[in-house]
Amino acid sequence: MELKAIGVLMTYPMSSYLEQELDKRFNLFRLWNLPQKNDFFKENSGSIRAVVGNTKVGADRELIDSLPALEIVSSFSVGLDKVDLAHCKEKGIRVTNTPDVLTEDVADLAIGLILATLRGICECDRYVRGGLWKKGDFKLTTKFSGKKVGIIGLGRIGTAIAKRAEAFNCPISYYSRSQKPESNYKYFPSVVELASDCDILVVACALTEETRHIINRQVIDALGPKGFLINIGRGPHIDEPELVSALIERRIAGAGLDVFENEPHVPEELFGLDNVVLVPHIGSDTVETVKAMADLVVGNLEAHFSEKPLLTPVFID
Repeated sequence: MELKAIGVLMTYPMSSYLEQELDKRFNLFRLWNLPQKNDFFKENSGSIRAVVGNTKVGADRELIDSLPALEIVSSFSVGLDKVDLAHCKEKGIRVTNTPDVLTEDVADLAIGLILATLRGICECDRYVRGGLWKKGDFKLTTKFSGKKVGIIGLGRIGTAIAKRAEAFNCPISYYSRSQKPESNYKYFPSVVELASDCDILVVACALTEETRHIINRQVIDALGPKGFLINIGRGPHIDEPELVSALIERRIAGAGLDVFENEPHVPEELFGLDNVVLVPHIGSDTVETVKAMADLVVGNLEAHFSEKPLLTPVFID
């Protein structure tokens, strides 16, 4: 089959490398560049057989229904909260994502956020740049090694974070939908119990209706004024206004956040706080991993249109 004739709709600017690779192989349409979307869909919907989405714009019911020839959604992400999976399954549309290749980067960043938050690394940097060191030493910070780390979601990424934290002699405990019989880590049947027992609480689960606002006021209060919260999952895992007030009132010691509820909008109340580290959803954003993710997206599309097995199917055919 001539791949160049196949219409592929990219929903959002992602990786320039991915865009180039798709453009080389397929008839690529860029959704964000279309001034008259309705006219575009009227003219081209019959030729678009694949959608490439990401964590910002995926494939919701409306988009799926506007593309009658759609066969596959290939997501440039592990998380699939922006894809209507039930509707895809119902319509026989295949879905792929990019698991495994980004596990190490996201786990690395989680440890980086822990160190930056507990040791005040970003604040120290500002202290030196601001010429304040000449006026006196920086305040004392908090030790990481040996702290009790609680992880919400012991999947690929949660497990990789746990292994790294073990190297810092941290006792590990976790909460997930069910206890993992193969794990030696301590299991807690509720997030509140996990938060009560740990010094550092790390959010590493998938975003679903059940896990939306899994970090609420009750969990924050259980974590307490000496506890730290790290989120490398998704912004809506946390009730953001509750976290903001807890940080302002020092009801928790600090937070390291890679994700936010309404990206790229971040609550401005956080900007002046010295007990929070903020990064712009960069969990998997390294040159190496973005290339590997892009290759997986392209590889899944090529496999589908060549009638070969998908590399990383979400549904098993």
